[in-house]
Amino acid sequence: MNPVDDLAAVLDSAGELVAGVSRWDAPTPCPEWTVRELVNHLVLGHRLFTAVLRGEASGSLDPRSSDALGDDPVAAYRDATAGLLAAFRQPGVLEQVFEVPAGTVPGIAAAHLRIVEELVHGWDLARATGQEPKFEDALVEREIACSAAQLAKLPPERSPFAPPVPVAEDASPLDRLAALLGRSPN
Repeated sequence: MNPVDDLAAVLDSAGELVAGVSRWDAPTPCPEWTVRELVNHLVLGHRLFTAVLRGEASGSLDPRSSDALGDDPVAAYRDATAGLLAAFRQPGVLEQVFEVPAGTVPGIAAAHLRIVEELVHGWDLARATGQEPKFEDALVEREIACSAAQLAKLPPERSPFAPPVPVAEDASPLDRLAALLGRSPN
């Protein structure tokens, strides 16, 4: 599968979750963030990666650093995802090397970083808002394999995630991905 196609599918499904938010001040599994701050973090991340992929100045991922959502969080999210997909669809971008918050990576790795970010925060958003995430299981399985391989290369002190937590063998792929990255599905 083309990771940009996977990213588009994940962004579309996460966009449905964003559009379904009814309480923007609700707490999330990320204890320091409300739903609005979590979506703001995603929008800022999409804008940051868009700028990096286009060779422009970068931005901040701190959701408290600026309000990227304005009066219409759903429109802000959709705009940011459209820009991100357009940037990833530029000719040759998957083969180029970029400096992103996780380090220096090829474009294809940057795409996987955005997919995993969106899946895990989509899981957070679904939990916080009582919605059912609609991410394709096979896509999530690919990202579990990719994430596990990348995490195995990092020393524990450099991991941007909490240590993996136990999860039932019959857990959904999305719950297994969340657990791999330190979230408790229970």
